[in-house]
Amino acid sequence: MLTYQANGMNALGDPTRRAIFERLAEGPRPVGELAKDLPVSRPAVSQHLKVLKEAGLVTDRQVGNRRLYQLDPRGIGALRAYLDQFWNQALAAFKEVAEQTDEEVS
Repeated sequence: MLTYQANGMNALGDPTRRAIFERLAEGPRPVGELAKDLPVSRPAVSQHLKVLKEAGLVTDRQVGNRRLYQLDPRGIGALRAYLDQFWNQALAAFKEVAEQTDEEVS
């Protein structure tokens, strides 16, 4: 689980990989389709997909004569669990501040 989180966060630190990730959130796509809308070459997109795949955020499968890439729900779930712990801490801190009386604030 920790590997998914660390590698996933690192992988998404690159703006091109984030753009690929966001496009894959719309549904499975082959490399060529991903590359046509990005300012990088098709081989570069393949390299970015390799990093996303190694980080556990993307899977691929052969469909006919092409390979389709899609988001990996397990990797996304691990990232979400990681971020949720901070969300829960932020909500608890907000609740504590919201419940303070005027006397406690001043």
